[in-house]
Amino acid sequence: MNPMPVIRMLNTAASIQCGDVLVPFSIDEAYARLAARETEPVPPLVHLWRHRRAMVLGARDAKLPNAALAVRLLRERGCQTAVRHSGGAAVPLDGGVVNLSLVMPAPAHDLTPEPHFERMAALIREALGTTGKRVQTGEVEGAYCPGSYDLSIDGFKFCGIAQRRLTRAVVVQAFVLTEGSGRTYGEAARDFYRMAGEGAPAGAFPRVVPERMASLSELGMSGGAGAFAGRVRDVLAGLGTVEEMNACPASLEADAKRSFAALRARNGSVGLT
Repeated sequence: MNPMPVIRMLNTAASIQCGDVLVPFSIDEAYARLAARETEPVPPLVHLWRHRRAMVLGARDAKLPNAALAVRLLRERGCQTAVRHSGGAAVPLDGGVVNLSLVMPAPAHDLTPEPHFERMAALIREALGTTGKRVQTGEVEGAYCPGSYDLSIDGFKFCGIAQRRLTRAVVVQAFVLTEGSGRTYGEAARDFYRMAGEGAPAGAFPRVVPERMASLSELGMSGGAGAFAGRVRDVLAGLGTVEEMNACPASLEADAKRSFAALRARNGSVGLT
């Protein structure tokens, strides 16, 4: 009998982080670079985390006419901001949002993104499979961070998925609204674009309709962030041997610090230090 594959799970979602919001992204980046350079395949990493009050932008958002002004006002109100490496648009974070990353090796010759998006969507669907709710895939008009791999229930988006590709690795990142008011998160994204996008041409940013967002708790799923993280762990346990961690492993710390410095420098290059 072949041994079960190893899956590494870094889960800090039991607490809400308050440090630099780029730190968890730097861990994903460091592990992806490790996966890309190793000659032997490394186990996939599943990373769950939460962060207090932040607005994580896509690269296009940072180029909007009044992005710098909108960012300054957000920071004055106690909201962190950052530009992430992966695709997509602005995503508000707070305690009710579980961020879920899947980092794994990928063949250098295969640049098709869909299988990796689908792998993340399948993981989330499976995690919610016992709830009896039907999870649909497809862009939800009016939702923030819109994309063809939006996940929704009864027409309300609760999850968006973005992807970053390296030469021999891939990072798939999802935000999952597990609790709180989806409309409130939507209003935060809408208000950012109202200011940052003033004077921008049509189509330069999403037209957000806050009512198109809902959290899993609003959609009838109990337990919030903790229950969702537990369901993800249960799914992974059915797929392989789960190596659980609650902090960045010491072997990855140096690479994560270098990745953090690079991400911070990149934010500075677009005027969002």
